[in-house]
Amino acid sequence: MPRPVIGLTCYLEPAKWGAWDIEAALLPHWYVDLFQEAGAHVVILPPDTDPDVGVLDRLDGLVIVGGADVNPASYGEPAHETSDKPRESRDSSETNLYRGARERNMPVLGVCRGLQVMAVAHGGSLHQNLPDVSSLVHRERPGEFVEHPATLTEGSIIADALGAISVVVNSSHHQAVRDPGDLTVTGLAPDGTIEVCEDPSSSFCVGVQWHPEHPDRRIADLGLITRFLDAARQHRDSE
Repeated sequence: MPRPVIGLTCYLEPAKWGAWDIEAALLPHWYVDLFQEAGAHVVILPPDTDPDVGVLDRLDGLVIVGGADVNPASYGEPAHETSDKPRESRDSSETNLYRGARERNMPVLGVCRGLQVMAVAHGGSLHQNLPDVSSLVHRERPGEFVEHPATLTEGSIIADALGAISVVVNSSHHQAVRDPGDLTVTGLAPDGTIEVCEDPSSSFCVGVQWHPEHPDRRIADLGLITRFLDAARQHRDSE
């Protein structure tokens, strides 16, 4: 059976290697490992402000990966003092890709920032600094992970994929979805922070606030990745 072709969005950040110290399109290799090990071909999609998203016609599924904060201007708010410098080209590119994927009924998986991009695209908004609204620790310091429980909605895609409604997730973020727009919330942390959103009208459109790409999550989140790739194969076969 042909392997599904999955597009992964990526960062556009300063990077240094060898003799070079320049802006680069890059991605933590955890993502590549995750999807290749699960049986997919991976295509990395650098930020592209051209609204033409015809590249999606060559893909079977889209993953919007984690990264810097979504620009608050995209949901009509001034930036909090803790907000990252806007990555405007990435915001624009990922929003265009997401909307294009939805128009094609292409399976989408959003990871951390990816969930937030989805919510904003659906008319929602974000908590710009979770410590202002919750005492639950979602990140002790940048670049490190904490764990906390989450409760999933029975009968949701995420609960069916993971085979449970009570799970423990990893976390490294200071922003989260405040208003999901017209997405459906299907997972919550104990403090009420939104951990999962879905579009139930789609075969697979799921965003999670945690990080399934982390090597320690390969077993815990295997059902989620398998379900996504199964949906990608079905999308390919229906074309």
